[in-house]
Amino acid sequence: MTSNLFLYDLSDAIIGLVAGVGGVAAGYYLRGLVGRWQAEAIEKRAQARLDEAEAEAKALLKEADIKARAEVVNAREEFEKSTKARRKELQDIETRLNDRQENLDKKGETLSQKQEELQKRDAMLANRRTEAEKLAAEAQARLQRLAGMTAIEAKKEIFLRVEQEIQGETTGLVRRLQEEAKQNAEREAQRLTAMAVQRYAARHAAEMMTSTVPLPSDDVKGRIIGREGRNIRALEAATGVTMLVDDTPEAVVISGFNPIRREIARQALEQLVADGRIHPARIEEVVQKVQENMEETIRQAGESAVYATKLQGVPPELVAALGRLKFRSSYSQNVLQHALEVSHLMGVMAAEMKLDPAVARRVGLFHDIGKSLDHEVEGSHAVIGADLMRRHGEDPVVVNAVAAHHADVEAESLYAVLCSAADAISSSRPGARMESTEIYVHRLEKLEAIANGFKGVNKTFAVQAGREVRVIVDPDVVDDAAAMQLARDISRRIEQDLQYPGQIRVIVVRETRCVEYAR
Repeated sequence: MTSNLFLYDLSDAIIGLVAGVGGVAAGYYLRGLVGRWQAEAIEKRAQARLDEAEAEAKALLKEADIKARAEVVNAREEFEKSTKARRKELQDIETRLNDRQENLDKKGETLSQKQEELQKRDAMLANRRTEAEKLAAEAQARLQRLAGMTAIEAKKEIFLRVEQEIQGETTGLVRRLQEEAKQNAEREAQRLTAMAVQRYAARHAAEMMTSTVPLPSDDVKGRIIGREGRNIRALEAATGVTMLVDDTPEAVVISGFNPIRREIARQALEQLVADGRIHPARIEEVVQKVQENMEETIRQAGESAVYATKLQGVPPELVAALGRLKFRSSYSQNVLQHALEVSHLMGVMAAEMKLDPAVARRVGLFHDIGKSLDHEVEGSHAVIGADLMRRHGEDPVVVNAVAAHHADVEAESLYAVLCSAADAISSSRPGARMESTEIYVHRLEKLEAIANGFKGVNKTFAVQAGREVRVIVDPDVVDDAAAMQLARDISRRIEQDLQYPGQIRVIVVRETRCVEYAR
């Protein structure tokens, strides 16, 4: 029983063991079967993906092949087009070169023909020249035999006759042209001058060498003189003028050639009289103050002149120089007023002649600026003024016109001619200037001396207040042609040696009298 139980238990154990081993084997089998199914599925999916990738790659390769073939076709077409165009261009160039070569060949042939013709012509001319020289030699020899003169003598005789004929014809032509030009020029000049003078009419007042200071009463004269004349001596020493305290009622006369000093003395005396304190220390103080204020007065005068002529860009130094002209006079004519008048006249005439009126007004205003420095610098006021303006950067045209308005240098523009004309108009107006009898007589004597210095002049007369010079010449020494040349030479010499307003007429008189008696 016990053994049966043991056997039964053993059999159960074996069965259990067999069942367990079978289960394990079945599990391994099932797992292997499942794994095989999964591997096959994965393999199928991988194969499908490989097939898709292969198909896609084939499609891409096909597409790339199509694109590559299309690009090759396009490139080939473009290359063929460019090659065709280049070939056509080369053909055109070749055609033009061929045409040009043909033209050059034709021109070369033409030049060769012309050269041959010229050579033939040169040879023909050489032959003719030889024949002409031979004939001329024969004719010359024949003329020498007939005239009894050598070739040099005959040549001199011919030249003399031709010169006389040409001189006579030239004299008549020059006289006719001069008359025509004179008539036209005088007519136009008179029109411009009359128009300019009518459009600008300024008042004239003669400058005096004295100034008068009114006094409230004659008792002030004693205070001006001071004890033992101390005050008046201090005034004269500080101002550089002469104080005339005479019998003139309620007035003191200031005399001096320097207008700036006279003006300083006048203002200083007026302030001293108004203040009432008159003694040497006070006089020096007042004169010093007036001198300082005079610079401002001069500047204002220059600015007023610049404003009146509408000029731009005038340096302060030139403005001050213009202001000093207010206190300068020339033959009793105020120089600043004269400059303003010349400026306006030049502006009007320049506008009529189609020139720049601004440049003309600038030249007119500055033409006498050298007179503000002529006492300090040696030389003509025209040259001094031109140098001053050149240093301050003025236009060369303006500088030359200022320097040339008295013919000190050669004129380079019409502005210099206009300046001379306007200067003469302003200076020669009735009442504009006054001169002494001595200066007037000296000018007439100088005119006559200049004309008498020429060969063939017998007598010279300066008439019409020096506006005309009549020259009597020897008819045996001066002929008609030489008389005209003599008049021009005398006028040029007068222009070089004299300064005068307006113009001077030169008349050369030649008279030949032939007297015979019938007996």
